[in-house]
Amino acid sequence: MMTRTPILAPMSRPYPVHEAKARLSEILRRVKRGRSVTISERGREIARVVPVEQHDDLHSRLERLECEGLIVRAREPLEGLRPLARRPGAVRRFLASRE
Repeated sequence: MMTRTPILAPMSRPYPVHEAKARLSEILRRVKRGRSVTISERGREIARVVPVEQHDDLHSRLERLECEGLIVRAREPLEGLRPLARRPGAVRRFLASRE
């Protein structure tokens, strides 16, 4: 059975700073489509504009917060605790404030 090699999109050239300023809308359209764009100054790459990682579900967002050291998982199951939040959606509001 033959495996197919994925076709990679050609790398785009770096945008010099003055051109990046003039073509910001174009650069943002590329990034929205999942491409990264490099900015250069005097022929030297100085920055990269990349798409923001989307975290669609609670589990992946909690994992990211744990990796960043912002939360710590309980070592043992927490039983018998009553909820501290009186209004529904407290965890969602907390996570939104951390973005």
